[in-house]
Amino acid sequence: MRQRILVSALGVGALAVAGLTVQGAVAAPAPYTAGKHAAKVCSVVRSAHTAVCNAIKLVDANGVAPASAAPPSTGLTPTGLRDAYKLNGLSAGGRTVAIVDAYGYPNLERDLGVYRSQFGLSACTTANGCLRVIDQNGGTALPKFNAGWAGEQALDVDAVSAAAPDAKIIMVQAKSASFADLGAAVVTASKQAGVVAISNSYGGSDAADSTYGSYYNHPGIAVTASTGDNGYQGGSYPASSSYTTAVGGTSLVAASNARGWSESVWSGAGSGCSTYNTALSAAASFDTGCSKRAMADVSAAADPAKGGMAIYYPTSKTASTWAQFGGTSEAAPIIAAVYALSGNTAGYANALPYAHPGSLFDVTSGSNGSCPTTQWCNARAGWDGPTGLGTPNGAGAF
Repeated sequence: MRQRILVSALGVGALAVAGLTVQGAVAAPAPYTAGKHAAKVCSVVRSAHTAVCNAIKLVDANGVAPASAAPPSTGLTPTGLRDAYKLNGLSAGGRTVAIVDAYGYPNLERDLGVYRSQFGLSACTTANGCLRVIDQNGGTALPKFNAGWAGEQALDVDAVSAAAPDAKIIMVQAKSASFADLGAAVVTASKQAGVVAISNSYGGSDAADSTYGSYYNHPGIAVTASTGDNGYQGGSYPASSSYTTAVGGTSLVAASNARGWSESVWSGAGSGCSTYNTALSAAASFDTGCSKRAMADVSAAADPAKGGMAIYYPTSKTASTWAQFGGTSEAAPIIAAVYALSGNTAGYANALPYAHPGSLFDVTSGSNGSCPTTQWCNARAGWDGPTGLGTPNGAGAF
């Protein structure tokens, strides 16, 4: 992952940046994004068959996301997210989104309550049946706390809440970040009543479905996976599995156009071709340039500075605060929530967007690196690697 992604002070006048005043007026405060860069939430893991979470957050020059009693004013809110992707008026109808992550997060329910209350969303608690937290075997022997992965879980439950406020949520916590433990957690998630989508905001090196595919092969359930935050690098598992919906990332900003928003490729969005897994038959006519599985299929907001969400997350086992998060870890749970809103996950859900590309916002500008085949790293009309077929325009493509 990129160690440092520089961000500019958005919309800040020169006088405000300099801290000057005009005729005695106090200069406007710099926005939350000013002077900040993006940093990984989880530690890099270099061992084979182990995943890293794909959440990133904005931090200052000292590598710290300053504690804040209020959401960052520049962060994407539930109202903004649903407007950008035209989700208002849609309902999950009691359907459930499962989220798979590693390690424990003792204050998940408390922190989710703070987020939902802040933005006027209905309570989602274990008491009212909206929320469940289980271990990878479906029990209550929850794993040990890990600050990085707990931050990932906070992003995931907040993103699902923002996109589909009435969806139920099951968090399945794997005991480690190994492919085997995370995969076992996915299988457990698939067996829970009411689950129509499973979000996976993590990835490792490209791997073979012949080894790990049974974990993700669940027809009738939309299994989403983030493509990673390293730009064009090739396949990343499980997004490179033929059984998942691979979710790339965009930069999302408000705009004075008919939609009210503009999107381009987020430079960190992962893309590439698997060297192991079978190409999606649904993508055969979309000129991916890959002989095998191509990433991504669809995308959503991921740039921490432009479309990053205001998130309430843990800084320790006991303390939590607000910050601005992004990464394709933001995009995967958004897409899982949109599948829940659609109510249509029959068969292999990754085929559905290819049958309805006109029901997506096509992203046609931006790049995530250099590549030998232009569409693997550059946006264009139709399918491209960083953003797939595009981003949700309602739930019609899902």
